[in-house]
Amino acid sequence: MEETHPGLSSERARDLLERTGPNTISEHEESIWSRLIKKFWAPVPWMLEITVVLEALLGRWIESLIILVVLVFNAALGITQELRAKSALQLLRGRLEISARIRRDGIWQLIPAAEVVPGDVAHVRVGDFVPADLLLFDGDVMIDQSALTGESSSVSRTPGQTVYSGSTVAGGEASGEVTATGVSSYFGRTAELVREAGTSGHLDCVVLHMVRMFIILDLFLAGTGTYWLAVGGASASEIISLAVVLLLASVPVALPAAFALSAALAAQSLADFGVLTSRLTAVQDASAMDILCIDKTGTITQNRLTVAEVTSRHPFQPDQVLSMAAEASDEATQDPIDIAIISAAKERGSPPVHVRQIFTPFDPATKRSSATVTSDAGVLSISKGAPQVIAAMANDSIDDELERLAASGSRVLAVAVTDPQGNWHQAGLVALEDPPRPDAANLIRELNDLGVRVVMLTGDNLLTAKAIASRVGIDGPSVRAAEISTQQSRLEFAVVAELLPEDKYHIVRHLQEMGHVVGMTGDGVNDAPALRQAELGVATAGATDVAKSAAGVVLTGTGLTPLARLVQESRREHQRSVTYALNVAIKKIQVPFLVTIGVFAWREFIFTPLLMALLLLGNDVASMSIMTDNVPFSKTPDTWNMQRFLAGSTLLALPQLAVSAAILWLARNIWPALSLSPLRTVTFLILVVGSQANIYLVRTPNHLWTSKPGSWLTITSAIDSAVAISLGVCGILMTAVSPSTAGAVIAAILTGTVLTDLVKVPIFRILAIHKT
Repeated sequence: MEETHPGLSSERARDLLERTGPNTISEHEESIWSRLIKKFWAPVPWMLEITVVLEALLGRWIESLIILVVLVFNAALGITQELRAKSALQLLRGRLEISARIRRDGIWQLIPAAEVVPGDVAHVRVGDFVPADLLLFDGDVMIDQSALTGESSSVSRTPGQTVYSGSTVAGGEASGEVTATGVSSYFGRTAELVREAGTSGHLDCVVLHMVRMFIILDLFLAGTGTYWLAVGGASASEIISLAVVLLLASVPVALPAAFALSAALAAQSLADFGVLTSRLTAVQDASAMDILCIDKTGTITQNRLTVAEVTSRHPFQPDQVLSMAAEASDEATQDPIDIAIISAAKERGSPPVHVRQIFTPFDPATKRSSATVTSDAGVLSISKGAPQVIAAMANDSIDDELERLAASGSRVLAVAVTDPQGNWHQAGLVALEDPPRPDAANLIRELNDLGVRVVMLTGDNLLTAKAIASRVGIDGPSVRAAEISTQQSRLEFAVVAELLPEDKYHIVRHLQEMGHVVGMTGDGVNDAPALRQAELGVATAGATDVAKSAAGVVLTGTGLTPLARLVQESRREHQRSVTYALNVAIKKIQVPFLVTIGVFAWREFIFTPLLMALLLLGNDVASMSIMTDNVPFSKTPDTWNMQRFLAGSTLLALPQLAVSAAILWLARNIWPALSLSPLRTVTFLILVVGSQANIYLVRTPNHLWTSKPGSWLTITSAIDSAVAISLGVCGILMTAVSPSTAGAVIAAILTGTVLTDLVKVPIFRILAIHKT
């Protein structure tokens, strides 16, 4: 091969690289200005932009400027979080830099795949991305094209056939000549699908649902209020002002930015614990996960196999069985089983005694490896693999020792050899032990305590799988993979044994069809389809490039302990998001109704667009400090139930609306008998201080005084309330009210909040809002 296919020289490769360009699919990079413009093109920004235009037409430049500042602030915040997420993705992609084995200047080299050019000679083996279109001239490989074609079954490729860029090697190894690179490759356009898709996450749906609800409410109140003002002889300016106020009152201005900030802060915290998120939605998905499928080898166990015991059948001896098993193994495959057997054979003085002519590596489809050797008796074939496969080859029953060895938790392989006539005979069994990781049992216990059921997946036989599962605390039914594919009922299980690589994908689908939110851990090429299918795909440390690319989360350290932290932090993020959304929803119900009550009760417009613009800063934007709050995580998976959420928001908004209306009635009619202008200031104080008090009301399912809030939240609330009170008392941008009036309003708001808290506790318990 070296003489027939010497490869290119470095100089020739450089010339070709300049001519053909890098072996990459060009990625359109949006400018920051383009990203910023898109932030102004969505339902929430549209409503604010309409308001800015209306205020400008009315000549209210201060109000227009304040709303514009809020609009730009939210857009800038969204851009900032996107850039942070992009930086994390760039870091991940840097760690996933693909390399290729290329023959240059007569020697094999490992170079970046981007530098591969047509005419290069490349070599691929199990676990590799195919770096470019290759015309094979040596070797046989099984190619997984699922990432390109969607077909789950691997295809065989032999000399004279082409393997395509973007596919992966599932078995064997081969060499070939590069025929096309980059966008010129056959699957160049298909490879563009690998780019990150802009799919909507759970919280995006929440935002849209709330926006639709508030728009409907706004249109109803605006219509009735406008009619009532018009009948009462109000001017066109007052009518338009009412429409502007109701429009601003119904827009959840900072809700999208707040959710993005919450997810970004959670992702940043997780990075400190060795959890790198490739997309922010992965944090949200982790909070809802109720089943986690864990591949046994290397995750539950240490993936450090040692030979525990060797048994033999007459006329063979244990040393002979171990020696033959070593002959059917090869260190070059880097297969842990092969390495363990070869090491044991050397240590026990049972090295191979025959001359090997042909070796066939382990194939997941056949579940065995084999070798052809020369002995004194002639040419013999030796095979090692799954006991049921070896027994079938020898047309014999499975070795009686299998059950005993498997029950101890060992992984058991059978060894068979042919006689001079070519008939297969079982020689014995080799039991390999892969002890559980020290942290495995504790992790599984933590996940179970969090309401996440762990399902162990393994290719081992059922007895071995049960033994390992019991050692790490996985309880529940154990089944064979074949039973799931033939099962028509809603089969539940805790252990799946004797599975083939493609079974993992079908198991994830099976669980999802049963209504579960599924997580999947993995590290190998064969895990990639399941990692991609699961709501939360987790690539473990040392995973192949394929697995990391398919996963939403990559663990950068050894072990699975960070998974519990991922679940906990995601649920904290969910609780913060619920608090913010509840506060927004309650105020978006309370404010429009309070303004409309003033119109219907007194035919007075008790709030102005300027005060409404200031309220946006005092409520929605300042309240984003909720996303830094000190909150506990729930002990069960979190999901968004919009019916319960809106019911809870409405039930809490009604008593607060009643308290606010009572304060206004008293301030207008009893004490201090205010006129319209200072009454508007009182309304402003009610809404700003009430919004901040409301945060502490809804942030916990228990009484508000039982949970300590975060420092940033406390400081921001204090500053926001102090500024609002100062503006009202000093008469800045509004008519001044006396300190005694402001104090009375604050006292009434706090009293109403405490009374509402007595109602909140049973409401939250019944509706399961803020689970603990």
